[in-house]
Amino acid sequence: MSERHGGVERGARDRQSGRRVRIVLADHRPGPAPVRRGVEVAEQTAIGRELVRGLMRAQLAASLRIAAVAVLLFAPLPLLFAALPVVSSLAPWGVPLPWWVLAVLSYPALLGLARLHRRQAERIEREFADLLDRG
Repeated sequence: MSERHGGVERGARDRQSGRRVRIVLADHRPGPAPVRRGVEVAEQTAIGRELVRGLMRAQLAASLRIAAVAVLLFAPLPLLFAALPVVSSLAPWGVPLPWWVLAVLSYPALLGLARLHRRQAERIEREFADLLDRG
């Protein structure tokens, strides 16, 4: 009795010689050795150095993005105060507005940027650790 599977007849006999034909469906040779990323990083091999370099580049990119946001938020303030003396002359509760902005409002903004940066750095490190665990 023969069985058809994927267009190949299994258990069939060779029609010319009458002997049984063995059909192999999978190649059982071992594949290339897996890259053990954790070992590569620990032993500081060329692959490990590239993995760490990639981590450092990702961290640097995140830091530069946060720094750019901080510069965009705070660099224009002196120009604003110089260009619009009306803004500088405002003094709620007897304190000039530029002091309120720089001494009070800037800290929550910097704290928010710091928290955002910490979250990004932790995410990048978690992804790096997951990459090492997969290897």
